[in-house]
Amino acid sequence: MRRTFLRAVLMTGAAFVSLPFLGAPLAAHDFRAGDLVIDHPWTRAVGASAPTAAGYMVIRNTGAAPDRLVAAETPRAARVELHEMSVTDGIMRMRPIAGGIALPPGGEVRLAPGGLHLMLIGPQGGFEQGARVPVTLVFERAGRVAVELAVDAPGARGTGPHQGH
Repeated sequence: MRRTFLRAVLMTGAAFVSLPFLGAPLAAHDFRAGDLVIDHPWTRAVGASAPTAAGYMVIRNTGAAPDRLVAAETPRAARVELHEMSVTDGIMRMRPIAGGIALPPGGEVRLAPGGLHLMLIGPQGGFEQGARVPVTLVFERAGRVAVELAVDAPGARGTGPHQGH
């Protein structure tokens, strides 16, 4: 009886301690291409009639040479542009980035709400929460890298359990 009780306590404790980690392997998704690590690419859910959607991620360059994100493509949108948002005199502006996004050696670039991002123009069929959207990132040195944007809730700000890798 005492042995059974001890086993039950240990099993309950182990289950309780592991709860925060149960979803991590399923939610986390990173992609590697040579010296580049693309950490958790994601987007928000949008309806079928949405004119645009945005893609976010962290790109780390672990190598000694610079690289540059020069384009992105997806079969799920009419086109993809590299964009940045800025606020000037209290007015928020969004514009395409000419020449791509520089990735310094040993550095990282965050594509996040309110800043740099992929602008998916004319998303096709909407993006349902929990789905994945295939995207090909095109780098100057690393070439073409296939990733999947995890589709998060419509109002997500990138603070869920899959963020912060």
